[in-house]
Amino acid sequence: MSTRDQILDLKQRISGSIIGQETVIERLLIALLTNGNVLMEGLPGLAKTRAIKTMAKHIESKFSRIQFTPDLLPADVTGSEIYFEEGGKGQFKFQEGPIFGNLVLADEINRSPAKVQAALLEAMEERQVTVAGTTHQLPELFMVLATQNPIEQEGTYPLPEAQMDRFLMHIFIHQPADEDELKVLQLVRGEVAGNAVQSPPPISQQVIFDARKEVNAVATTEAIDRYFVALVSATRNPGKYDKDLGRWIHVGASPRGTLALDRAARAYAWLQGRDHVTAEDVQAVAPDCLRHRIIPSYDASAEGKSNDDLLASVLKLVAVP
Repeated sequence: MSTRDQILDLKQRISGSIIGQETVIERLLIALLTNGNVLMEGLPGLAKTRAIKTMAKHIESKFSRIQFTPDLLPADVTGSEIYFEEGGKGQFKFQEGPIFGNLVLADEINRSPAKVQAALLEAMEERQVTVAGTTHQLPELFMVLATQNPIEQEGTYPLPEAQMDRFLMHIFIHQPADEDELKVLQLVRGEVAGNAVQSPPPISQQVIFDARKEVNAVATTEAIDRYFVALVSATRNPGKYDKDLGRWIHVGASPRGTLALDRAARAYAWLQGRDHVTAEDVQAVAPDCLRHRIIPSYDASAEGKSNDDLLASVLKLVAVP
């Protein structure tokens, strides 16, 4: 099979365990293909953790799970220097933490205070961890998949903008349709009864690296590049496009938003079987790449305008190449 066929096979495998969330699965694959990190938000029981664990199961990788709680310490994430004594001689050795996995699940990331959240910043951006003055490189295949609950805010610590900006995508998971929920019921019942289908061997990490090279080779035109910039610029200068939009957006997206659009649109186009990016590809990934990078104003909140509403207006107002 070609590299793309193997990635599509991975998508099909995940879809067999995660019912009715095709868009979420596709976004996870986009992040995997672009070496990005993902923040998944949704109500309890919508298979956020299951989706991540299923993807890890079908890739030749080391999966790590970190359950974020108020008493978690940074060293519980990164690891720490441990004193060892052998033969009457002692020395400090670095004991790796769970961040040194390939696919790292940061479950309910907003339930730990800022000092623990900050332990992820260097790992997410530079793909390394510095402890006691020594820098340790993370695996070549590395991805943080964080989850949070949108309704339970008591005892939580909202992620700072600097950390939100390090996520390639912010994905919302919605309630399944009735027919999909029926399939979920039957799937889980079969798993409990021991009727689960035997999984094929996981795909190798080299397939992921080869796919990334192909994604990087997907072409864009100058018109598409200008479209990336124009969309992000519209979030910074919304008043130029619409008076109300100018009242509703307080802070626009950073240059990371432009880079995220470029990477995600290339991966989306590649998954569709194209060797070039179209405006439709950009529009498909724009909400997921930008919704967490803009800050609405008080007026927007008072008038019930969500970030998705604001981005929908931006997509309508910016000229399509």
